[in-house]
This record gives sequence, C-alpha cells and structure tokens, in this order.
Amino acid sequence: MNFKLLFPTFRNRYRFVRERLKKYVPIPNPQSPIPYRALNLGTGEGDYDRMIAAYCTELIGCDVNEEDLAHARALNKDVPNLRYEANNALALTYPDNHFDLIVSCEVIEHVGQPAQMIREMYRVLKPGGVAIMTFPSREFPVTYDPVNRIWQLTRGDGSREYAISQGAYAFGHEYLIGSEDFKKWATETGFEIVEFRGLSRHLVGLLEMYWTGIAQSIFKKNARNVTADSGSALTVRPSSTKEPALVFITDSILWLDKLLFGWTGRSVGKGVVLQKKTA
Repeated sequence: MNFKLLFPTFRNRYRFVRERLKKYVPIPNPQSPIPYRALNLGTGEGDYDRMIAAYCTELIGCDVNEEDLAHARALNKDVPNLRYEANNALALTYPDNHFDLIVSCEVIEHVGQPAQMIREMYRVLKPGGVAIMTFPSREFPVTYDPVNRIWQLTRGDGSREYAISQGAYAFGHEYLIGSEDFKKWATETGFEIVEFRGLSRHLVGLLEMYWTGIAQSIFKKNARNVTADSGSALTVRPSSTKEPALVFITDSILWLDKLLFGWTGRSVGKGVVLQKKTA
C-alpha cells in the first residue's frame, strides 16, 4: 500500500490532482490518431503516475533523482503508456508546445529558480494545455509551525526566511512559495490562473506539527528531495499505489479541517490550475 495517503497533507494534494484531472482533462480516445501527451514534472517515487496515465495516451515522469526514478519504474512497471527519464525542471529537453498536460507536485520549492521553472512549463505546454500544481505555502497556519511563523513576524530585513529547518521548512525546504509571488510569475509568463486554492489548514497543521518532518528525515529514502540522497538504514518506500483501508479516517480529518477553517487564507499548501492561452 501507499502509506503516504494516510498523511492528511499528502492525501489532500493527491485528491486535488485527482479531482482536477477529472474536471479539466478528458479521458483519451484510444482510437484517436492524435496523442494526448502528459508530463509529471518531478515525479519522485511515482505516486501519482498510475492515476495520471489514465488521462493520456503518453505520460513521461521526469526527475533529477535517479534512485527515485528507479523506484517509480518498478512501482508502475505494468503501466504501458508511461516512461521515466531524467530531466531538469529549469532546462527541459522537450520541444516547444509538446505536452497537453503537466502535473507537478511539491517541486517548485526545490528548484532554486521557481520563475524559470514556470517559464519552462509554459514553453513545453501546448496552447490551451493545462498545468496542475501543488506547493507548500509561505502563508502556513501557526498551528503547523509556530516557531517559524513567529520568526517570520519578527525577523528583520536581510535575515533568512526560517529560524529552524523543521515544520514548514522541513523536507529540504530552503524557501516556500508566496501566493503573490507565484501569481506574478505565472501571469508574467503568460499563464491564465484557472484555480488557486489553499490545501490543509489549521487542524491538519496541528496534527502534523513538526513530527512529520522528523519522521521523513528518518524513514524516507530521499528525505531532503534533492538530486541524490541515500538516507539512513531505516528508509522505506511505498510498495504499491493502492489506497490503505484506513484512508477514510484521513478523508474525515480533511472534511473537518475544511469545515472549520475553510474561511481562512492560511494553508499548509496551495493547489493551482494554470492554462496556456490559445491566443
């Protein structure tokens, strides 16, 4: 099973992508002579690829981490329209106007030049094509990371963005994505922002405060989400993409979190749908 789906933040991102695929991407006609090409930019361990592959005739999962790619190939070896390859999000080797769909989850905060990644996405996406993204939000709730939230409120100009490398700044995060920054990068590149919404708020933040970052550093193979990171001897990877039986508990937590705190602008992450204009 994929144990990550029991974590509310991961589950919320997964559901966001699944629901947007259903909403914006037609199931491809296998008899059509025109391929519907998709790219999972920063595929990681391949958690999303089986789902994405159902919405396209050709899917490429790319990443800079060869160990992650090797695991993803093994995990999804029975998906016929899927292939994996190494590629850099800041300098993609694909031609202009090549993909109908791009999915990128929790990647832009790791590349160092987020605006350049958006420009590359725009370049390789066809006019009218859709990009579905998630990323960690700089406007996170205080319940998720009180230390760094207080630091953000009190730090002087010129100091670094975070006080401790935990909470919102675990998982190899040297910076987070501000909503206004992202909107500026996307619109200046030429994208239309179709959806922009918060994912996981105060209740989820409280339930995942600090311990998830510590647990990932111990158990996740590529804990810092970098080019090569072997991790410790305790590291594990998901053995399948199957949903755990107890995932209904996680879904109930997400429902309650949205009910209680859906009104606030603070969220652990953001879910975004972009479209490349046709003219």
